[in-house]
Amino acid sequence: MRLLITADTHVPRRARDLPPQLWAEIEAADVVLHAGDWVDEPLLDAMSARSARLVGVHGNNDGPALRARLPEIARINLDGLRVAMVHDTGPRTRREHRCAARFPDCDLLVFGHSHIPWDTVAPGGLRLINPGSPTDRRAQPHATYLTATVAAGRLDDVELHRLPRR
Repeated sequence: MRLLITADTHVPRRARDLPPQLWAEIEAADVVLHAGDWVDEPLLDAMSARSARLVGVHGNNDGPALRARLPEIARINLDGLRVAMVHDTGPRTRREHRCAARFPDCDLLVFGHSHIPWDTVAPGGLRLINPGSPTDRRAQPHATYLTATVAAGRLDDVELHRLPRR
């Protein structure tokens, strides 16, 4: 199973649209995970139409319409991999310990908010990943997103993709 993981797209505030490379990945993925801050409902509709399966949560920049359609926390099982997704995990200090306590029954936690790519493992084995942002790199050298594969309860081939500067 091929995953595309993104967050903090901020369309149309930070960009008019997603980069073409990201749309191609959305269409190729078996499952798309979006960890919030869509900003605009038409992006949710477009991603839903172009992806095989879309799972998302709302972020702090998402208004009432998106909050009505998306949960704060999503939990899914992908071929035995227990996944949780939330937009904001709080400060980076002690993030792994705090998230392991909050999501003790998960193998993977996907989050966004910071626009900073993150990939660590908490005590007890919870893996935390943040794909960064494909449209608003902030202080990062590149806009980014992640791809990965899932098989038999394992997350493999996690790859951070850097997008060309616009």
